[in-house]
Amino acid sequence: MTTKILKAISLGAMLSIGSVSALSAAECIAPANPGGGWDFTCRQIGKILYDIGAVDKPVQVTNMAGAGGGLAYGHVVNERGDDADLIIAASSATTTRLAQNAYAGMTADQVRFVGAIGADPGIIAVAADSPYQTLGDLVDAIKADPGSVAFAGGSAVGGFDHLKPLMILKEAGFTDITKIKYIGVDGGADAITQTVGGFTQAMTGDMSEIVSFLSNGDIRVIAVLTEERVPGFEDIPTAKEQGYDVVAVNWRGLYVPKGITDEQFNAWADKLQQVADSEEWAKAMTDNGLAPFTKVGGDFQSYVDGLVASINAMSKELGVIQ
Repeated sequence: MTTKILKAISLGAMLSIGSVSALSAAECIAPANPGGGWDFTCRQIGKILYDIGAVDKPVQVTNMAGAGGGLAYGHVVNERGDDADLIIAASSATTTRLAQNAYAGMTADQVRFVGAIGADPGIIAVAADSPYQTLGDLVDAIKADPGSVAFAGGSAVGGFDHLKPLMILKEAGFTDITKIKYIGVDGGADAITQTVGGFTQAMTGDMSEIVSFLSNGDIRVIAVLTEERVPGFEDIPTAKEQGYDVVAVNWRGLYVPKGITDEQFNAWADKLQQVADSEEWAKAMTDNGLAPFTKVGGDFQSYVDGLVASINAMSKELGVIQ
């Protein structure tokens, strides 16, 4: 009897230790070299997880650059599919590439997207002297004459900057998105230069790219593509409040291996929510120009599923993928 009791106690202790270990965030993979968004996500979230006591040991960051995130994705899917000690940095670029089959045939449903807790808001801007005062003005002009408006953006054709105005136009009932003119240039500053110079009528990009130009009075932002107005820029209306239910942000978040349990997935979601609620993360967002954008657990997974489906459909219409 005593032996059985001791074995039971020993087994319970081992299970308890295993449960803690599974949520200790032993490793965060940043699918890029040090510096940049994915590395920032791993290092900041990992540090705060430990600082606030959400994990019991410091998070190890592993940089795994290659194939625009595809090398890390394949590593997780093929070799770490049930590793509950692993989290992986992700962003809008991750879901865009998955939607466009850029990861050698791997699909978004081969991992679980656990949450995003900050974002660089997408925006639509025009030159300060543009006749388009609202997003509705711009949309109406395109619907009347699609060739009258060209967008400049810092991504290639079919990239996320290109897709932002197309999402808005789809929401407005405009179906022939191949008629929309888009010029991909080398970054947001060049896109603004094109627009201010009159070579394009609008630019599509992220809030962080336009702050200095906005303060100089060179441009006007006619819509921010967030759920709510961005703190510090409360005078800029959202697309949603102008009648276009579109949220398009460069979110910063995490995915986890698909093979972990629902309990482990929900525990990671809870820990990520703790980071989102912390003073440390609020400061990190302010210091790095991010706006609040918190979706965790099933809510975020549903958001990603919808985003991937939408981007995949638009990419096919554009001829970016077959």
